[in-house]
Amino acid sequence: MAAGKQYDQRYFDKWYRSSRRVHAEGEVRRKVALAVAASEYFLGRTLRSVLDVGCGEGAWQPHLRELRPKLRYLGVDPSEYAIQRFGEERNLRRGGFGDLGALRINRRFDLVVCSDVLHYVPDAELKRGLPDLVTHAGGVVYLEVLTGDDDIVGDLDGLLRRPAAWYRKLFAAAGLLSAGPYLWLAPPLHHTVAELEVSTKP
Repeated sequence: MAAGKQYDQRYFDKWYRSSRRVHAEGEVRRKVALAVAASEYFLGRTLRSVLDVGCGEGAWQPHLRELRPKLRYLGVDPSEYAIQRFGEERNLRRGGFGDLGALRINRRFDLVVCSDVLHYVPDAELKRGLPDLVTHAGGVVYLEVLTGDDDIVGDLDGLLRRPAAWYRKLFAAAGLLSAGPYLWLAPPLHHTVAELEVSTKP
């Protein structure tokens, strides 16, 4: 993350609740609905578990629970404020993207989410944490990433403008198959999909 950048209440108030908010009303709900529908389509059953990496305040959790009340959710974020404020209520644990391997999360999840995070993560940490993220993915991975090819507005502090092709290459090397808008399939699903359900197959 950007040196000296603080993910405190002031940060979340500014970017998620003020007139400068980065999400329009209903946007997170639509993303959640997309990820849930895609996961259940490819899994062939109801979504049961979600790991949200870089979850912030755990904004996805209420929407997920509204759609699937019995779903098990675990959020991971480096923000001390977010964990203190929402940790118990939304099941959040403290940790950065590169810390996944040290958190001893010994299970796979139907859906792994990393939304609006990776374009702030330095190369070395991203490459260290991505294999661990894929290890925890038993189904669909939702990776919302802004690239240097996009017209970006919002929080530009510490944002890394990498080409889209750089991410595609990195994700493919980690064993992920592209399957739609920000959607990727983890290795356990590779043998279940038809050719035109994904962009490319190995």
